[in-house]
Amino acid sequence: MAPTDEENQPPARPADPTGATPPERPLAAGPVAPAARMPRWLPRAMVLALALIAAFQLGSWAFHQLTALLINILIAFFLALAIEPAVSRMAARGMRRGLATFLVFFGLAVVTAGFITLLGSMLAGQIIKMVEGFPDYLDSLINWINQSFHTKLRRVDVQEGLLHSDWLRKYAQNSAAGVLDVSAQVLGGLFRLLTVALFSFYFAADGPRLRRALCSVLPPARQAEVLRAWEIAVDKTGGYLYSRGLMALISGVAHYILLEALGVPYAPVLGVWVGLVSQFIPTIGTYLAGALPMLIAFTVNPWYAVWVLVFVVVYQQFENYMLQPKLTAKTVDIHPAVAFGSVIAGTALLGAVGALIAIPAVATLQAFLGAYVKRYDVTDDPRVLGHRGSRSSSPGVLVRVRRLWAGRPGTEEPS
Repeated sequence: MAPTDEENQPPARPADPTGATPPERPLAAGPVAPAARMPRWLPRAMVLALALIAAFQLGSWAFHQLTALLINILIAFFLALAIEPAVSRMAARGMRRGLATFLVFFGLAVVTAGFITLLGSMLAGQIIKMVEGFPDYLDSLINWINQSFHTKLRRVDVQEGLLHSDWLRKYAQNSAAGVLDVSAQVLGGLFRLLTVALFSFYFAADGPRLRRALCSVLPPARQAEVLRAWEIAVDKTGGYLYSRGLMALISGVAHYILLEALGVPYAPVLGVWVGLVSQFIPTIGTYLAGALPMLIAFTVNPWYAVWVLVFVVVYQQFENYMLQPKLTAKTVDIHPAVAFGSVIAGTALLGAVGALIAIPAVATLQAFLGAYVKRYDVTDDPRVLGHRGSRSSSPGVLVRVRRLWAGRPGTEEPS
């Protein structure tokens, strides 16, 4: 007989007397259960994650490669904001914006070239004068050393020792090797200056077209906010340069009068130098600007250098506490601590460029936020003015002494 299905089935397990079903034991031999399949979304997620990582790496590499260009564009944008009032005023009188922008840039170029030429001629004249007077300075120094330390030095021996020294030979070799590096830096600086001038020219000449293109991708409500922010940026940047230029003029005239009174050569150029450097280099510009007049004054008379130093320090205090608050009250009205912190932050982020644009950028941000931040009236509380509240109703010791001195009643303490 052929075996039936019932004969091929495994024998039934005996029932547990407690009624619980005993656990099944794995088969010693037999077909293996199929493994769980990978979720369908996992490969796509892995590919998407790898694509995001690659895009981030590519964007980071491109940003680091374009950092110099972005900084140049930022400088050009602020320069365009600074000359925007002059260009708009000339364009309102019927002149084309391109021609007006060219005239403004041409005037700035002429003034800058004239200043650099005068400063270069002054420095060249002083260097020639110092080189010609170097033997006399060396003789006076050798005489002082011989008298003080009882030595017998001679200028000829010192000059021969300097000419045949190893450090002079190494310095000449390093200088010859660094000529190419200096040339590359000069060419790079000229190219960067050309880039900034080109972008700033386009930003200023095509300002209305740029604003129209920017507002065309925004809804009407956002367009009003962007135009308001643009107007505030123009006002604050132009006001900053206007106030700085006025303070530079006052500082230059004041230092010119001092240097002319002392008989220091190149007094007009030194006055312009002090005015520009002290105002447009934040924080340390005053001391950098005063170093050159002190050096030139020292060649005339050492005491003149001391007088220049004293005048620089006194004028700096006058400018910080009297002149600057009045001139910047309507243009760039920010707290000195905020200005100092913004300069430090700008220097940490963008170096010297950040230090120059930090103050107008912070002033623009402060004015823009001030238009949207709601303010309330402050209560007439003496603690607002820094007066601490009295803990008791009895007058203090100083009040009682003042009353006794004036002979006023009410000096007795209540029993």
